[in-house]
Amino acid sequence: MSQTSQPVADPLSIAALDTERHVAASGWDQNPRLFALVPTSDLVAREPHLKAQLKGADLAEGALSAIEQEDLPPTSNLESLLGGIAWPDTVVGAALAVERIVVPPEAERDLPVHADSAVDALAAHPLRQDVRLLVAVTRDGQSRCLLRQRAHDRDDQVALGEDIAPGLVHALRATLQD
Repeated sequence: MSQTSQPVADPLSIAALDTERHVAASGWDQNPRLFALVPTSDLVAREPHLKAQLKGADLAEGALSAIEQEDLPPTSNLESLLGGIAWPDTVVGAALAVERIVVPPEAERDLPVHADSAVDALAAHPLRQDVRLLVAVTRDGQSRCLLRQRAHDRDDQVALGEDIAPGLVHALRATLQD
């Protein structure tokens, strides 16, 4: 896992970073946000007026653009939400931003049996950390995961890796299967 202060040049990493910064601009305590990743060249061909809004790097060979899928149905189960999504062939990838609570492993011992009480206990834990994950995947098997901590909420403090959240990578990748 690396910090994003190191330059990235591949289209998926650039799209993931841009998308994560877009989500971060809206602050914390957000619902999950889902994005289709499409080749920027295809998007500009369909919507030529967008070209004026794009910078040089946005138009580079292989560049990807994220298109937010608004009005997602409310759900407490991401797996069921993602399980009902199938993308058309024009979508080459997908990205998902979701917030989570992270606690030390010992905090999970002796949790109340009732699910709502357990969530409340974890949320009240003094060592809890709020994080936002952005997972981006492509049909050809690439993945990028970004992790931003509320306690270190700066663009240069976002961690980047390929498999920070393997479960989310797998679930998001399944939405791209034919």
